[in-house]
Amino acid sequence: MPKIKTHRGAAKRFKKTGTGKFKVAHSFHSHILGKKTAKRKRNLRKSVIVHSTDAAKLQRLLP
Repeated sequence: MPKIKTHRGAAKRFKKTGTGKFKVAHSFHSHILGKKTAKRKRNLRKSVIVHSTDAAKLQRLLP
């Protein structure tokens, strides 16, 4: 059985935590920031844990 290759596009966007969950940056924080409040932009800086239904798909992309 050959080794499973890592999906390079997914590897650049998601990081696996120590417990096996996937961490990702928030969207909506790259441009058109003038109309967004400071609180909203501050919260978008933080990373978020991927939902369990999507994590199952990522498990295959990032072995």
